[in-house]
Amino acid sequence: MSQAENTATAATDSRAANRARFELELEFVQSLANPFYLHSLAQQGILNQPAFVNYLNYLLYWKEKDYARFILYPHALHHLELLQNAQFRAEIGKDEWREFLNQKQFDHWRTWRDPSKIVVAKTEGGEDVTLETETAPPSATLP
Repeated sequence: MSQAENTATAATDSRAANRARFELELEFVQSLANPFYLHSLAQQGILNQPAFVNYLNYLLYWKEKDYARFILYPHALHHLELLQNAQFRAEIGKDEWREFLNQKQFDHWRTWRDPSKIVVAKTEGGEDVTLETETAPPSATLP
């Protein structure tokens, strides 16, 4: 095999390795959008491992414009930012926090186009309750 062929093969192998790493990291970052996955990582103790915390810090490059454009689930970037905080990593292991994060994510998806559809009311116990207002579509109004 000639030197030119070796160089071309090395470049192809390097490009394939970079692509595989890119796809793997993209898939992992997007999985962070799932509160149940974060809860599972916390319960397994993975979020407490220093090497994993360093990896989460490394993954912050996905917030840069050149990389963020590949993210399909924007909550993944928000959760990646939250995971930089030790208190969040500790709290997400609790069922209440998982449900709270899941509900907030659902509320955002449900109302992101029209925030006026969401109303937060207080119960007698002082807890916040999210209610959806009933609005008739414009075509249903009478002249």
